[in-house]
Amino acid sequence: MSHSPLVSGAVVTGASRGIGAAIAAELARSGYGVCVNYLSSGAAAERVVASIEREGGRAIAVRADVRDDAAVREMVADAAEAFGGLRVLVNNVGTSAHATLDALSPADWNNAIASNLSSAFYAAKAALPYLRREPWARIINIASLRAMIGSDHGVQYAAAKAGLLGLTKSLALELAPAITVNAVSPGYTRTDMTRASLEREEEKIASRIPARRVAEPREIARLVAFLASEDAGYITGQTINQNGGIYMQ
Repeated sequence: MSHSPLVSGAVVTGASRGIGAAIAAELARSGYGVCVNYLSSGAAAERVVASIEREGGRAIAVRADVRDDAAVREMVADAAEAFGGLRVLVNNVGTSAHATLDALSPADWNNAIASNLSSAFYAAKAALPYLRREPWARIINIASLRAMIGSDHGVQYAAAKAGLLGLTKSLALELAPAITVNAVSPGYTRTDMTRASLEREEEKIASRIPARRVAEPREIARLVAFLASEDAGYITGQTINQNGGIYMQ
């Protein structure tokens, strides 16, 4: 596979599988050296790295709990050192658990906010000194359809992802013009997170989507790769809904 000239580094949180792994691979194809972040799936992260390297790309797997500010700072520093700089941050990590309000504990709520929202703040703050050294740089936050439409079985996830959109707009205002900040909000996508529901009722879910199917991870990754490119320099503060038309803003 042909690669563009080598550019700087990229950090993708939660990149051992699903959308994150697809984003890591796509950014590597664009020439970025990619930090594949993981927490517990070390073997899966190493497989992502091996796949990227087989295609001629550059990648490292770095374990870090993105709920921990110090761990995030260390990961970002490792990535910048490995690739001679950092130009792209993709806050992809996301955790979701079904729970109604009466069953949701404060610990569940706090974990969802830490994983899905605070982690993006920690990573953006840690990456900023490196991003500012580049002629241009990108922050891309992976939100969710649930940020738009809410959830009757996961208020903690929907609220955290909605908060991520506020963070996106605020950072876009603060960091312009050299650093753009955007969000991608996927709808139903074929990942481990959705596997159980798709196994039960994919046909029913697809019937509600104008595109009549769920997304594949690489489709989300290709949009992220475009937003990470120099060509996307006039797009900032935006939430791009990539959901097959099930929600139209």
